[in-house]
Amino acid sequence: MNEPDLGSGVDSLLRVDWGGYSEEHWAMPQIQLPIFPAGTTKITSELALEKRDGKVVYFNGHLPVFTHAAEDLGAFRLYTSQLIVNGTASQRQIVEAFGVPLVTVKRCVKRLREQGAGVFFKAARRQGGSKLTPERLVQAQELLNQGRSVPVISQELGVHKSTLHKAIDDGRLKQSVRKKK
Repeated sequence: MNEPDLGSGVDSLLRVDWGGYSEEHWAMPQIQLPIFPAGTTKITSELALEKRDGKVVYFNGHLPVFTHAAEDLGAFRLYTSQLIVNGTASQRQIVEAFGVPLVTVKRCVKRLREQGAGVFFKAARRQGGSKLTPERLVQAQELLNQGRSVPVISQELGVHKSTLHKAIDDGRLKQSVRKKK
């Protein structure tokens, strides 16, 4: 491909022969200096965070890249999971920077990969209603009055033992005290 002759002068001095490559091909990659604002906590050599005035700000070098309220658990889980999925940070680095359990980090990453970003902002699914209905409370109290044990009552009524123990602990059921012989 012939380039037009621009003649001698400044234009010809600025013309560079890139040898068939574009200028972007030969451009030097720019290195981000690992300089963070004072008071930040390092996540990786390029990422840090700062908690201030009820907000968490994430920095890439000295540039803020993401912000969320300190109480916004959904945004925290989304952003840290994205850092891991994108390869910007490791699970270990997130655990060390935030002091969260590794299993929680793994669970959040799995949820992001399988269900997408919206999963962190959906209302939690509610459990089904209590199996210890008022009718079952009456039945359980009658069985307790007969001297039956909690595991036996649990099997008969189809209610988990811990449910019965909670009802006893909070006073909805009265367990007769057995006298020692």
